[in-house]
Amino acid sequence: MRVTTRARRRALTLALAAGVLAAAAGCQTPRDGDGGWAAPGDEGPTAPSAAPDDPVSTEPGGGGDDPADPPRADVAPVAADLTVTVDATGEGATTTWTLTCEPVGGDHPDAEAACAAIAAAGGAEAFAPLPRDVVCTEEWGGPQTATVTGTVDGVGVRASFDRHNGCAIGRWDALEPLFGGSGGAL
Repeated sequence: MRVTTRARRRALTLALAAGVLAAAAGCQTPRDGDGGWAAPGDEGPTAPSAAPDDPVSTEPGGGGDDPADPPRADVAPVAADLTVTVDATGEGATTTWTLTCEPVGGDHPDAEAACAAIAAAGGAEAFAPLPRDVVCTEEWGGPQTATVTGTVDGVGVRASFDRHNGCAIGRWDALEPLFGGSGGAL
């Protein structure tokens, strides 16, 4: 039986496609409960019994992404002294604000919302870099960039933010009021 070049190419293409699909499926694991998918190590939505201890819970009253679900009042405030520099267009024109929390102050345009966002995102942990082994979706959230320097609860922070992949977009969105709201533009 003779195998043609065309048949070999077709078989190779199918094998390659199957390998890519298998690799992509291996990067995600099914979540219990909602049937969605999560990156490795992502616990998925917090169980209702755990929500009061989770400052960024997706449960009602947990300060999730839904604007109708504001941050919980029981999130402890943070003490912060920060300088925030935002390039809302990605063209190099920056705006710089100062922000203090506990007491709330500085020249940030919405200092109360910014301080609440920092507290809801976990305080100084919100400024930690992403682990090197994290898998992020490749998507573009916009050209905005920001840098934040200073202290949060006595911990020195120096962090850069952008919207160049899914992980970076998530970090930005968790602190969006710090960057001036709507994608960094006021």
